[in-house]
Amino acid sequence: MKNIFDRYYKRYDAWYDRNTFVYLSELEAIKKVLPNKSKGLEIGVGTGRFAAPLGIKYGIDTSKKMLEIAKKRGIEVKLGRGEKLPFANATFDYVAIIITLCFVKDHCKVLTEARRVLKKKSKIIIGIIDKNSFLGKFYQRKKSIFYKQARFFTVKEATRLLRETGFIRFSYYQTLFKVPDKIDSIEKPKRGFSKGGFVVISGEKR
Repeated sequence: MKNIFDRYYKRYDAWYDRNTFVYLSELEAIKKVLPNKSKGLEIGVGTGRFAAPLGIKYGIDTSKKMLEIAKKRGIEVKLGRGEKLPFANATFDYVAIIITLCFVKDHCKVLTEARRVLKKKSKIIIGIIDKNSFLGKFYQRKKSIFYKQARFFTVKEATRLLRETGFIRFSYYQTLFKVPDKIDSIEKPKRGFSKGGFVVISGEKR
């Protein structure tokens, strides 16, 4: 997966410019659960498209090319994997994993590492394309360069992984109620899941 993102990093970053309202709608959903003025890390920070506007200061990714862009956007970046985070225990107030979970090799290890670097009772924030949603089915049929090797999760599957790796007290917000090319304004996020294609799950370190 690293080679794909290194090779097509410009195409990845340009997607957000072509799909502005999709991108802004996703940001609005994440903001619903994002802690204010605290130290955050994004695992799979990519080009910093989420971290920069959300004020997430630290990011890690396997793609050197993407990290070069994220750094220019003001993120303190590290080259590495979510399965082995180069940070001390209890470093962060929250960890965000936006879309990235469907691309990692060892999902439980990534979540366990996220829990390790979180302070007590701090937040994990997961953003996923719900496998059971119309959008999840759309992307699975489309087989894009990026998603053709992805493993999508249902919200219940993602919640179970979080629970098994030491997280509790979950909340959910959803957005993207139409396919991307039909979204022509910023969608207001709604609580819960099952209707929106993009779902944000927030949990607390047990």
